[in-house]
Amino acid sequence: QVQLVESGGGLVQPGGSLRLSCAASGSIFSINAMGWYRQAPGKQRELVAAITSGGSTNYADSVKGRFTISRDNAKNTVYLQMNSLKPEDTAVYYCNARAQVVAGIYDYWGQGTQVTVSS
Repeated sequence: QVQLVESGGGLVQPGGSLRLSCAASGSIFSINAMGWYRQAPGKQRELVAAITSGGSTNYADSVKGRFTISRDNAKNTVYLQMNSLKPEDTAVYYCNARAQVVAGIYDYWGQGTQVTVSS
């Protein structure tokens, strides 16, 4: 079993910054890609940013230049530095990890952390 534990969400004013963290634990052989998704009320879950084990990154157009994803492979942890936050960034943010375990390769999800951007 694999667990993803997120932290770092909260309330911030427009233009502010937050840093999200997500640590994976459990019976993991390796983690391929890790990423952050978000879901706003009434909207579908969307990819925010992803990073491979080799460090290649991918960002949604709406966050390019403002958000930075990084990971610490030794700690099985992924981070999302969010700068210049806008009200439209308000959502529940979910961590995702594609991990190789005994039974194969599966996608795992965190419980979600609320990010609210409001004055």
